[in-house]
Amino acid sequence: MTAHSAQSAVPQAPQVRFLGTGDAFGSGGRFQTCIAFSGGGQRVLLDCGASSLIAMKRFGIEPNSVAAVLLTHLHGDHFGGLPFFIVDAQLYAKRTAPLLVGGPPGTPERLIAAMEAFFPGSSKVSRAFEVSHVEWRPGQPVPVGPATVTAFPALHGSGAPPFSLRVEMAGRTVAYSGDTEWTPALPEVCRGADLFVCECLMADKPVKFHLDYDTLRAHADELKPRRMLLTHMGPDVLALRDTLSWETAEDGQAIEL
Repeated sequence: MTAHSAQSAVPQAPQVRFLGTGDAFGSGGRFQTCIAFSGGGQRVLLDCGASSLIAMKRFGIEPNSVAAVLLTHLHGDHFGGLPFFIVDAQLYAKRTAPLLVGGPPGTPERLIAAMEAFFPGSSKVSRAFEVSHVEWRPGQPVPVGPATVTAFPALHGSGAPPFSLRVEMAGRTVAYSGDTEWTPALPEVCRGADLFVCECLMADKPVKFHLDYDTLRAHADELKPRRMLLTHMGPDVLALRDTLSWETAEDGQAIEL
């Protein structure tokens, strides 16, 4: 086995690899949101920000190893990498396996619009692989390839309903807040999860549609995952990350579940 193929192999043991932990604007030089959840020889992505294909190639994640992309909402730093992923899959990666995309209502239309804006004509060409879509049904488990996803309504203006996700695969559960203000659903999203990945854009300044560290601390007793990491951090949170109550995610970091 070559070094490249060994690096690209999908782990059998459940693992989370953080490909992007930054906010929309690259604070701290971080890639935009993208989380690879692997196990049992299968891999899905949680969100796919505009820089995700670059991050995948930086950290040795083979794009063709991704069975499904699970989207929380339709902002560019969370789904804007999909047009690049799909065009690369056709032109360079030579993908043949189907690609599943799970997301909010309106995802197929928004994806086509983005593809036509970035690469005119790219949404209409014939491909060697099928792109199919699964729409989230709030509170109902939905199978998406190797994963089962339960979506919970979030609070985040993005032109389509936003969600927090609870993803089960390979006998493990990863919970992910997506971008959201505090909602009563968050404790349910993360309860008993092997890993809860929670956005924390600000330190002590509440901002509409996002979580801040002080708000999370105020609700800490309600959050009961087995492990919790903060992500999507703005400059003031990054400056304090060595003093925070929870771990912070780093680009390229791998966690065995």
